[in-house]
Amino acid sequence: MEKRVPLPTQPYRRLVIKVGSAVLAGREGIQQARMANIAAQIGALRAEGREVVLVSSGAMAAGIAKLGLERPKTMPGKQAVAAVGQPLLMQAWAEAFSKAGKNLPPTLPSPVPRAPSPEIAQILLTAEDLAHRHRYLNARHTLETLLAWNILPIINENDTVMVDEIKFGDNDQLSALIAGLVGADLLVLLSDIDALYDSDPRSNPQAQAVPYVARVDAEILTMAGETPNQVGTGGMKSKLLAAEKAQAAGIPMLLLPGRRDHAILEALAGKPLGTLFAGGQRRYSGQKLWLYQLPKPKGEVVVDAGAATALRQGGASLLPAGIRAVRGNFDLGEAVKCLDQQGHLIGIGLVNYSSGELSRIKGAKTRDIEGILGYKHSDEAIHRDYFALGSELEQVGP
Repeated sequence: MEKRVPLPTQPYRRLVIKVGSAVLAGREGIQQARMANIAAQIGALRAEGREVVLVSSGAMAAGIAKLGLERPKTMPGKQAVAAVGQPLLMQAWAEAFSKAGKNLPPTLPSPVPRAPSPEIAQILLTAEDLAHRHRYLNARHTLETLLAWNILPIINENDTVMVDEIKFGDNDQLSALIAGLVGADLLVLLSDIDALYDSDPRSNPQAQAVPYVARVDAEILTMAGETPNQVGTGGMKSKLLAAEKAQAAGIPMLLLPGRRDHAILEALAGKPLGTLFAGGQRRYSGQKLWLYQLPKPKGEVVVDAGAATALRQGGASLLPAGIRAVRGNFDLGEAVKCLDQQGHLIGIGLVNYSSGELSRIKGAKTRDIEGILGYKHSDEAIHRDYFALGSELEQVGP
């Protein structure tokens, strides 16, 4: 097992902090004391001149507690309790931050910088919002403006309209996407689990914490259990996939015990808490990072062995001649998955032809495209400048 490597001594000017439902809420609703402690820590970070984007779960838990219901099993029921709970969640955060610079919990490390209570802004997102490049950029511009105005953005998945086709999966994934979106220096996940363990500590009392992960790969993924907590939606696998997305953008991630007072401040001060996932070399940036992290591609193309090798190893463009099958309905310029003939993900790219057009020209030589279609947009089905190799973790079954 790798030893914990201390956080690099850099200022971490911009942080994305995600708080899970199991940290904030229980059957009785929002835990105000815990929320106040987190708000005080964020206030201290902002007083040091850092920028913070907060990704907060808890809308459904707050709604369930308010209505006195069991967790709904139907999608409309989940959407309804989220609609009730979202304003309650924001109200609770507003109250917590109104006191963050004044009445710090006595358990916080001393001295702690104090800052005026921040203005907060609510942002609700779906996967569809980030699947379109211009909407992705609009979200970035809004967040950058709020940070420039010294306003604290609080982001949640828009549970009131989510369906399987547009949901991120959970806020772990959303927080990783937001970290890449705003160019964060550090992603922090506050969880009800203290760290990554080599097996599930809820069923194995001999499980050992893993203090440091240099790279998230398929072997690391096998340490994750699939069972989420009772009030949240994500498990450890979701957190590992979030770490892998962050690593692709060169962003380190800290998984910390969210129920521990001042865990963020202690970790940033050098205390070895939780699990640190190294940032490492940035793999992608800009449009290729967006493609790599894209929540919901619009369709799939299956390519032959030669094209698969050229895409994986040669940095080549995808030509129609290498395409064997086209799945789904998509238009020119939309993102699709590229799969090999065994069903393994190769990567994601922006297509120069619609699904209907690709179905007609698949397997065809470049010189024959115009004869088949009556026109030609491009020699390439997907140009290499608009293609990003995918994550090997997406090839690992549950």
